[in-house]
Amino acid sequence: MSTYTMGELFSGPGGIAWGAHEAAREVGVDLRHTWANDYDSSTCETYRANIPGATHQSVIHGDVRDLDVKSLQSIEGFAFGFPCNDYSLLGESKGLSGKFGPLYQRGVDVLDHHRPAWFVAENVTGLKSSNGGDDFKHILAELRKAGAGYTIVPHLYHFEQYGVPQRRHRIIIVGIAEGIPAQFKVPAPTHPKPDDWVSVSTALANIPTHLPNQERTRQSKTVIRRLEQIRPGQNAFNATLDDDLRLNVKGATLSQIYRRLHPGKPSYTITGSGGGGTHGYHWDEPRALTNRERARIQTFDDNFVFRGTKESVRKQIGMAVPPAGAKVIFRALFQTLTGTPYDWVPANLTPSGEPVKRRALAEKIIS
Repeated sequence: MSTYTMGELFSGPGGIAWGAHEAAREVGVDLRHTWANDYDSSTCETYRANIPGATHQSVIHGDVRDLDVKSLQSIEGFAFGFPCNDYSLLGESKGLSGKFGPLYQRGVDVLDHHRPAWFVAENVTGLKSSNGGDDFKHILAELRKAGAGYTIVPHLYHFEQYGVPQRRHRIIIVGIAEGIPAQFKVPAPTHPKPDDWVSVSTALANIPTHLPNQERTRQSKTVIRRLEQIRPGQNAFNATLDDDLRLNVKGATLSQIYRRLHPGKPSYTITGSGGGGTHGYHWDEPRALTNRERARIQTFDDNFVFRGTKESVRKQIGMAVPPAGAKVIFRALFQTLTGTPYDWVPANLTPSGEPVKRRALAEKIIS
């Protein structure tokens, strides 16, 4: 049995780690948590409570900029979902010139010093267009030449095509150290067509009442009235509302604001943002989703317990990588490393960050 020790930066509550451990168990790989770091104390508590092997000492709470990566224990695998704030299409898109944009470099520092056999990095779709695509190309170049060099495979994953009941699109970069005779391939979608996608009503069915994190948000009478006039799939700007319920906000016509879920479709992207009207809203009841419902949409197991206040938990869930999505990618990575064949498709991004022409993606390839 192959054994890998794994470290993680920007770990969040453990979406990547949970998916990685589940994939390792299925493939027959011994994956061992070694260390993780996150800036939020409640998020660290959630990670410690759920990820196998995580302890108070191994999960380091603190600013990654103050972390001495050279003092960390040696690892054979590495994961990092570096901050997306400055690459998000909904933000100011400052890219590498922003406060958070340069933090990918801490991941490069780990690769340079510890030289793990493989890594998995995650970010939002806006990364590939930040500063005309130059930021993405720069980051990919840095990852390729880190350590002793890595062969990288960036790909824009549509997680609804992998059984996640949510239209969540993320760039995942998988790197394998040069010299290792293995070539990662993008795992083929398990739910490729819209008719195959898991609906939100299916995902939220039969939630046991005894589960934690089910506190409901107190909705004002105005919000309740507004939601009652918004049909499933509509938002506050395309619904027909009474005059006193309309939002008089110039330039803020985001489709997520007071948008109700459609029971027959996957959810729209669950986020950790805290603005009014962005918490995700039930299709039938005039209310925001509970954190357990958000966790179901993000594919966290019902036994996954979140620590912290209700608002903290909401942010943890929204900022996490869906464990089911992480599992698909790590399963393909471990199958690659163990020489186990699997169905795959061509990557839709080149190692230099350019999109691949559609013609090259037309044919599904079976290994």
